[in-house]
Amino acid sequence: MTRVLFVAGSGRSGSTLVTNLLGQVDGVFAAGELRYLWQRGAMDGRRCGCGRPFAECPVWTRVMKELDADPPAVVDHLRRRLRMRRLPAMLWRRRVEAHPAIPALYAALGDDLVVDSSKLPPYGLLVDGLPGVETRVLHLVRDPRATAFSWRRRRGLDGPGDDRLMSRPPVAKAALLWLVWNATAALLWRRSGRYLRVRYEDLVADPAAVTGRIAAFAGVPAPDVVGTTVHLAPTHAVAGNPSRHRTGDVTVRVDDEWVNGLSRPAFALVTAITAPLLWRWRYPLRRAAASARSGRTEGG
Repeated sequence: MTRVLFVAGSGRSGSTLVTNLLGQVDGVFAAGELRYLWQRGAMDGRRCGCGRPFAECPVWTRVMKELDADPPAVVDHLRRRLRMRRLPAMLWRRRVEAHPAIPALYAALGDDLVVDSSKLPPYGLLVDGLPGVETRVLHLVRDPRATAFSWRRRRGLDGPGDDRLMSRPPVAKAALLWLVWNATAALLWRRSGRYLRVRYEDLVADPAAVTGRIAAFAGVPAPDVVGTTVHLAPTHAVAGNPSRHRTGDVTVRVDDEWVNGLSRPAFALVTAITAPLLWRWRYPLRRAAASARSGRTEGG
């Protein structure tokens, strides 16, 4: 039986940080965003979290030899099955058909706990239905104004030296995706008994306590976090935020540049779109309250 901790939610919510932290624990395999393995790893050859190109990483070389799969076929299957327009049918059936290579992938990853930070709830539903896989869902949420601002930053796909940029959706699209994917994650798993919701803001405020809570939920020892500092060894996260390459002593700190960086019209637009979940998850609706919570003064 393969145990999977599936990290659900929307982008820019701290999933890479959680994956890196848990990946320091013996018996945990920090896999990164496995839904992108076939495109970004096998086809594009991007760097693994260990720093090597995908085809040169000994871990993924072994796994891909075991699978003997056709990556373009898997990519096409996932693209067709995970389209947003199919979401109502997925929610009705509570299942997503998987390409045969996908259950083989999770089986090939061994007996360790696999941390899959793919985030997309329809892909999580696919993983949750795989034979021989026991899934728990960590639902990471972050203030949608912060995620919308983060998406607008210019970042290389694989770090500062990469000329290819990560996608930069408009704030309205980022807000809509935040609402849809977070609402879907809660709807699918909130009452399952295998679900834990954690706010990014709580994680960075007390990383030792919150990662300990996540580790207990996942059934593994807590990572060694001293205050707000953790020593990160390389992982084999196959895709995700470029910060998956960070190693050495790393300080976990709040990223609140958005409080002053996000324009007032953008703040108002994102708040209007995501309001149904903001109050439920204790995020302030007013800009002044958000600024006060972060410890900043507007305009300062």
